[in-house]
Amino acid sequence: MLTNTQLQSNVLAELGWEPSLDAGNIGVSVHDGVVTLNGHVNSYWQKYAAENAAARVKGVKAVAEEIQVKLPLDVKHGDEDIATAAIQRLFWDASVPRDAIKVRVEHGQVTLNGNVNWYYQKEAAEHAIRYLKGVVSVFNHINIQPTVNADNVAGDITKALHRSWYYDANTIKVNAKGGAITLTGTVATWNARDLAGTTAWSAPGASSVQNDIQVLS
Repeated sequence: MLTNTQLQSNVLAELGWEPSLDAGNIGVSVHDGVVTLNGHVNSYWQKYAAENAAARVKGVKAVAEEIQVKLPLDVKHGDEDIATAAIQRLFWDASVPRDAIKVRVEHGQVTLNGNVNWYYQKEAAEHAIRYLKGVVSVFNHINIQPTVNADNVAGDITKALHRSWYYDANTIKVNAKGGAITLTGTVATWNARDLAGTTAWSAPGASSVQNDIQVLS
C-alpha cells in the first residue's frame, strides 16, 4: 500500500505527464487514498483533464476537485457569445437530439437542461460545451427519460459486467428500482469502477446510476 507521500508524488507526476494540462498551478494533497486538487487553471477543459489524470493513478480511491478556472484576459468572452457558440456546437453534434437541450450562461457558467433518452446523449451534450473558450464550469441538468421497459435492467447490467474480464462475478452487486440503478461492491482500480458505471448507463431503461463501488487500495 502506498503512503500518502508516495501517492501524492505519483499524482503530481501524472498531472505533469498529461500533455493537455499546464499543471504548474495545481496543488495536490492526499489522505488515505483521497486526493484533493486545488489551485487554478486557465480553462474548464484543463480542470476536467486534471481530475481525470488524478483518478487514473493507482491507489487513488476518490478525487476531491477544488480547482478554480481563471481565464486569461485574451480569451474571455461574453455570455451571449458563449451561448451562441454552445447552441451551434450542440446543433452540429450528431449524438445530441436536435432541439432537446436548452442552454443558459451566466458569468461563463453554462447550465444544460432538457430531456434525452440515453446517458450517452447527456454526456455528448456536456462534451460539446466543455472545450469552448470562456467557459468556467458546466452544470449538466439534462434528464434521462428512457423509452424502453426497465423491468429486467438489473439482470441485463449484471450479464454485461460478467462479460468483461475486469470483474469477478461476485465483486459487484446491481440493484434496480425501475430505471434507478445502484452499484455496490469492490474493484481494484478507479478505471474499473468507472467502467462499471459506464456499463450500467448503457443498459436500455437506465435513468440514473448511483455508483457506490469501493476501490481497494
